[in-house]
Amino acid sequence: MRVPLYGSCEVVTAAETLSVASADPVVRLEAVHKSFGDNHVLRGIDLEVRAGEVLTIIGPSGSGKSTLLRCVNLLEPLQSGRIFFEGEEITRRGTDLSSVRQRIGMVFQQFNLFPHLTVIDNITLAARRIRKQPRAAAEARAHELLARVGLAEKAAQHPHQLSGGQQQRVAIARALMMEPHVMLFDEVTSALDPELIKEVLDVMRELAADGMTMVVVTHEMGFARDVADHVAFMDQGVILEEGPPGQRLERPREERTKRCLGLLLEH
Repeated sequence: MRVPLYGSCEVVTAAETLSVASADPVVRLEAVHKSFGDNHVLRGIDLEVRAGEVLTIIGPSGSGKSTLLRCVNLLEPLQSGRIFFEGEEITRRGTDLSSVRQRIGMVFQQFNLFPHLTVIDNITLAARRIRKQPRAAAEARAHELLARVGLAEKAAQHPHQLSGGQQQRVAIARALMMEPHVMLFDEVTSALDPELIKEVLDVMRELAADGMTMVVVTHEMGFARDVADHVAFMDQGVILEEGPPGQRLERPREERTKRCLGLLLEH
């Protein structure tokens, strides 16, 4: 069975991806520690993400969630611990950082689009510069991705001509342009007005249905409950508890989890 994604595009449903999901983790963190000066932000994180899985990380502000994502994408060096991606330790000395980052896409809270470039040029720039794709081929692929995120008619516009939700969808298309094996989403709806949040979450839901492996830091509890395969709750640099969303969101074990979930659900 296939379901439509913004018009004529199609994606594979989550049920179809279960048979191909790998038993081995795509991303694995072992005893990861990260500090900024005297601030010990990550305190021995162990975590696994399997192929086709959506892992949602929730927790209060300042708990280390965004730093964790930046470590996975090697934007931040570790103090200690190891990170493995597709069976390879990417935190070892000599790792080709550019190659790893091409396979691990990341979408940030801020859109980070180049204001002087059109939408199509924002999406194709890295593919043309880093992967040396010919302009025509890169633009053809970019048009497919714009249709996928519901922005087929916006290719020639500049970022200032788009709403915040549209800019974030362009940022998602830009990350997908590099054909990542894993997508990291860092509070991608937190800078949006409430009426624009749904359009971004809908794209993420469709990516999950397509079988994309995703790690999502979010305060959107509905998304975590409905889309995530696995939920991890972070506080003060540690993972307090993790498991299926039906268990961890409805029946948390830790008092800190219960208090924070109450605040998030009120929000």
